[in-house]
Amino acid sequence: MRLLPVRWFVGVALATAAFGVAASNMVAETQWRREVVSLDASNTAYDGRFTFVRLQYGMALGRFGSRGLPPWAHDYPRAERNFMKILDEITSLTPFLGPTGGNILRLGDPELYKYPLAYMSEPGFWTMTEEEMLTLRHYIEKGGFLIFDDFRGRHWYNFEKQINLLLPEASLVELDVSHPIFHSFFEIESLDFVQFYQRGGRPSFFGVYEDNEPANRLLLIANYNNDIGEYWEYSDTGFTPIELSNEAYKLGVNYIIYSMTH
Repeated sequence: MRLLPVRWFVGVALATAAFGVAASNMVAETQWRREVVSLDASNTAYDGRFTFVRLQYGMALGRFGSRGLPPWAHDYPRAERNFMKILDEITSLTPFLGPTGGNILRLGDPELYKYPLAYMSEPGFWTMTEEEMLTLRHYIEKGGFLIFDDFRGRHWYNFEKQINLLLPEASLVELDVSHPIFHSFFEIESLDFVQFYQRGGRPSFFGVYEDNEPANRLLLIANYNNDIGEYWEYSDTGFTPIELSNEAYKLGVNYIIYSMTH
């Protein structure tokens, strides 16, 4: 991987890349307000490029957001589309840069095994069938890495329930800033992350280790009381300060580099 050795230079590079996302979309806010989101776009066949994968799941509760999208599609496709532009600018990875930002796969889709990382939004509403559970479990066992994002407060209980079904022997542990995932590309010095929505409690990061041994591989990370995808989505609109979007991008880049090197 191409590493940027001087911290201030990395920060400038990220800020410049984030600005580039905004500059390349001078009418982004207007487009965002009238963009019609389709969940029926065709997936891109695997071709060796890094492709962002968003997981589609069944729901514990029948609830849709203000834009009429199910919770698993929150921030789609703008979040991953913007994030992949950043990844392309500051790493040596060659990500898929199409209009959807990546692929949508159901939990039980065997295509999942082709991709090193998968992202789930709003796991407070996540449910899965027996077949989906087994596919996702095998995906993790074979080296896949999961990111859980955008859940807060009481949504923890459903997330914890599903993790216990998925990995019955697993223990969810809170991660501190010393964990290697926070230093795999960017040097993240603090986890005092500013929430997009000021509710739900202190942002925190949880993980599960292989065989519950901290010396082993981290299998997943959960951004609890947090929503980095929201910062990705709005980063080119001026709706959020660029400094906060940058912090969310740093976390996302680190997650990907960690998953590709562990």
